[in-house]
Amino acid sequence: CSSDLLVMGSYSAQGVKGVIAQGGSARVNAIKALCKGIGGKLESCYFAMGEHDIVAIIEAPDNVSMAAASLAVGASGLVAIKTVVLMSAKEMDEAASKVPGYKAPGA
Repeated sequence: CSSDLLVMGSYSAQGVKGVIAQGGSARVNAIKALCKGIGGKLESCYFAMGEHDIVAIIEAPDNVSMAAASLAVGASGLVAIKTVVLMSAKEMDEAASKVPGYKAPGA
């Protein structure tokens, strides 16, 4: 079961220097190679201004493979990433049909 993921990255100062030296296309190509290495695919990739410097949609074969990619990126020390699992409307419909009973604290 593949996973669609939103991955947001923030470069360290040294990471920004690498982007300046190599350009954005080199970074996108590196992400494509990383995705291919885990059996996944880069769906889209954008550079951003604000809290995050780069945002990508990645299709990974499973969460374990994406965790392996995250470990590789994190070990570089040059970019910190946040990953969000994305769900389709159909998957949300399935989740909604399985909502268990829940008693909130103080209710």
